[in-house]
Amino acid sequence: MRIAELTIACLVLTLGGLQAGRAQDFANGQPPLPPRPIPGIALPEPGDPVPASPLAGAATVAPAPNAPAAHTALPMMPFTNARDALRAWMRDSTAGDQAGAMRALEYAASQGHVAAQFKLGRIYAGGEGVPANDLKAFEYFSKIADENADAVPGTPQGRMVGNAFVALGGYFSDGIKGTYVKPDANRAFDMFHYAASYFGDPDGQYNLARLYMKGQGTHRDPRQAARWMKLAAEKGHAPARAAFGEMLIRGGDGVPRQPALGLMWLAMAREGADPVRETWIIERHDAAFAAASASDRAAAMALVERQQGAASPSEPGQQPTLQRTQR
Repeated sequence: MRIAELTIACLVLTLGGLQAGRAQDFANGQPPLPPRPIPGIALPEPGDPVPASPLAGAATVAPAPNAPAAHTALPMMPFTNARDALRAWMRDSTAGDQAGAMRALEYAASQGHVAAQFKLGRIYAGGEGVPANDLKAFEYFSKIADENADAVPGTPQGRMVGNAFVALGGYFSDGIKGTYVKPDANRAFDMFHYAASYFGDPDGQYNLARLYMKGQGTHRDPRQAARWMKLAAEKGHAPARAAFGEMLIRGGDGVPRQPALGLMWLAMAREGADPVRETWIIERHDAAFAAASASDRAAAMALVERQQGAASPSEPGQQPTLQRTQR
């Protein structure tokens, strides 16, 4: 990790307190109830009792027999508080001392520091400098979700908690092989719905829309799928833009057919797509434009230009995506 990235990360960890904000996308004007506590075993703490979850009430599910250990904490350094531990984490990470950095981050997480817990969840989920361990990641994200479900949306902490719910939705969708975390479409729906409705998380909205499209964890509802996909698309979520564009081009199932508008969303999706990880967006964009009529392409171009003009003036000589694809 570069020093600049570490500095920014440490500032987020240290200063990311609650700020004023508001919940968004409530279905009926009332915030949704948080999901049931996440089943799992408690993460070990350095001598202190584990604080009770404010969402307690559901029985804890023990790990399956012969399942891998959920979490083995590294020996804890005698830090005074989480802030000192975070400083040590940045220092040790910069110096290349991965073991020392992990000890410091583990200590901050054990003191209830949400950003430290979130960072550890991401580290174990992605195998960043340590062997990947989805069960450890799952339990860090679970701890965040269980103890911070009422975080203020739109704040740094609220965004991390929303992302934790999204991560849990993914784990419940697929399960974690060889552990007590089994595929559970209903729990996946709970996680994605809370991230989408309370925190307004675009990844949560996109994944929730997909569940409505497939009828997984809920009844199939194309109109609800389109609603949630549109919300994510309006926040710049490239996969949601592509999926919503295809919905409008295809129409049906209560979704009005609007091919020009659908082409516009596909064009904007292509513009923001990762050329390595999201090649499917580019392929679907190209296929849709090849099959579209000249009038629909022209109308879509006008819509893209209007959107780009509303967002920020184009640089001299810059051409919108639609014009480049017609060459």
